[in-house]
Amino acid sequence: MIIGKVIGNVWATKKEDSLSGLKLMIVRRENFCDRQDSPFVAVDVVGAGIGEQVLITRGSSAHKALGRTDIPIDAVIVGIIDSLEIEHDRKDI
Repeated sequence: MIIGKVIGNVWATKKEDSLSGLKLMIVRRENFCDRQDSPFVAVDVVGAGIGEQVLITRGSSAHKALGRTDIPIDAVIVGIIDSLEIEHDRKDI
């Protein structure tokens, strides 16, 4: 799983039929380093909002989160983080 932050919404009136009814959010992976990752789109199944830290699953696990393999997605928000604790002097993150 990936820790990310929701930074926006996506509205698409014309899209693949299997995406109808799905909430699409723009998320950025949180690295806890100085590096900046590019944002990506994830399907939200838990009702996350802009500014929230979330748990994201990608790839084939994303399909399992929706219980469907016939849908063109590669990322799903599967949890909203209530709190996070990281050891500050770690050099391996």
